[in-house]
Amino acid sequence: MAVFQVKFTKTKRDKLAQILWILNWVSVVSGVMLFSLGLFLKIEIKKRNEVMAREINFVPNMLISVGVIACIINFLGGKICYDCSDTNKFSRWKLVMFPYILCTFCFTFCILVGAVMCYTMRNELEESLYLGLRNAIKFYKDTDIPGRCFLKKTIDLLQIGFQCCGNNGFRDWFEIQWVSVRYLNMASQEVLDRLKSNVDGIFLVDGVPFSCCNPNSPRPCIQYQLTNNSAHYNYDFLTMELNIWMKGCKQALLDYYTDIMKSIGIIVLIIWFFELSVLMGVRYLQTAMKNVLLLGDPECESNGWLLENSFVETAKYNIHIIKNLGKVNHMSTVSGMNDPNMDIQKPNYGPDNVTAKSIPTANSS
Repeated sequence: MAVFQVKFTKTKRDKLAQILWILNWVSVVSGVMLFSLGLFLKIEIKKRNEVMAREINFVPNMLISVGVIACIINFLGGKICYDCSDTNKFSRWKLVMFPYILCTFCFTFCILVGAVMCYTMRNELEESLYLGLRNAIKFYKDTDIPGRCFLKKTIDLLQIGFQCCGNNGFRDWFEIQWVSVRYLNMASQEVLDRLKSNVDGIFLVDGVPFSCCNPNSPRPCIQYQLTNNSAHYNYDFLTMELNIWMKGCKQALLDYYTDIMKSIGIIVLIIWFFELSVLMGVRYLQTAMKNVLLLGDPECESNGWLLENSFVETAKYNIHIIKNLGKVNHMSTVSGMNDPNMDIQKPNYGPDNVTAKSIPTANSS
């Protein structure tokens, strides 16, 4: 029994073909939109590649690829649907339509996968940002070393633009030497004491770069001796949260990209629903026109459906085909011959089952 069977008159088939022709052209626009979203996401990730351990391009690349394929498939679908209003023209596409529907189904599934990947990208992005920011902050002071001299500017602009400080927070700056040696007074006893105060011999201070300062603070920014209450008047580092940004840059960037991915994911899901509805319409048109050819009357009513048999029967039929594909190169255990339909039982009637003795010969007549 056909699934979701619908009866179509000649007028309804023509209207369905015209509507699908328009919708396929709208789908071409949606393909351009998918391509644009993927390109936008790729550019946004490229902007921050200095603070990422690795670029995560599989999602934008997939959106770009699906967008290009959407334009091609829907352009072809528009041509097919336009010709399907004429029975004679449909005959040219009769053998093409079913493979086209299968390809469109796979393509529509890829759109759904792309939407899901937009929401599952967060964990990998978080790891990449954590490792990338940790290395970038470590090289903040290396303004004289080729290949690293731009990192100070990158980190400062990042902290100012995203209103963040450090990787996980401002305390990350306490654990590294972020002041270059060329700006340290080696004649100062305080500097020498700090250099000798740790095993690695690095200059550590409880301070942060200027880019961590919060301009909204009514008090002048306190960059150094952040944990020393006695160094500043009317100051308590445990409660003073207005002088510097409290959020870490990893979290700030993660929130930024998460918002982008959520927006893109919603748009891609809407496009997926739209493409799925167009696919269902094309399937109805294909089956209805196929039945018109079988009936031989272009003006008659015809049935269209999504599946010719039930879901269970269709699944069993496809599984049976897949199983038989693996038997093509095997030797039959009955006949000893290469037969893709090997070991299939034959009916117990017909001329193949007539014994040799029962066949009359010329002599017996």
